[in-house]
Order: sequence, then C-alpha cells, then structure tokens
Amino acid sequence: MARYVVRVERGGPWDWSRDMRRQDGWEEHASYMDGIADEGFLLMAGPLEGDRETLWIVEADSEEDIRHRMGEDPWAANGMLRPVRVERWEVVIDTLSQGRERSES
Repeated sequence: MARYVVRVERGGPWDWSRDMRRQDGWEEHASYMDGIADEGFLLMAGPLEGDRETLWIVEADSEEDIRHRMGEDPWAANGMLRPVRVERWEVVIDTLSQGRERSES
C-alpha cells in the first residue's frame, strides 16, 4: 500500500449556487465517502480554496486502483467529481498520526 494525493475537480451538473451538501445525490455520495473512509482507503478529503477542486488523501495499491474506486462514486458517473491528478506521496513527517498515538497512550 502507498499513500496518494488526488486532486478532484467538480463539474458536470454541479450547481454552483448550492452548498456541497445541497447538491443532487448528496446522500448517496456521502454514503460512498463514509464507506471508503471506514475501509481505510480514504484518509482525508475536503474542498480546496475556491471550491472548484477537492483534495483526497488515499491509501491504495496503484493509481489504477484509485481511479477504479473513484469511479464507483455516484457523483463520478455524471461528471460531478473526477480525478484530474493522482500522485504518489512519500510521507516523511506525519504529526497527525503521532498526535493520535500520544493521545491514545
């Protein structure tokens, strides 16, 4: 397993006048996201400044695996979300994980 950074673009029928949680298909998308987070595939995700793109941090075997899994998102079929850049990320410093370990001890 490796860690990847995925830049995801919003588009297609995205309604820019509405908040993310008010988009068509939100419940299905949220359920999908919760599922891949529970599985340990998705580690972090959130919109970037400007709200046109989001950033996902994932753990996967390959870029092909990431694109396949992201294709299962209900928002992928109609183009509401699509990966535009997938990069393998070698984490050198991880204070988030270290912080959890300290607080659990």
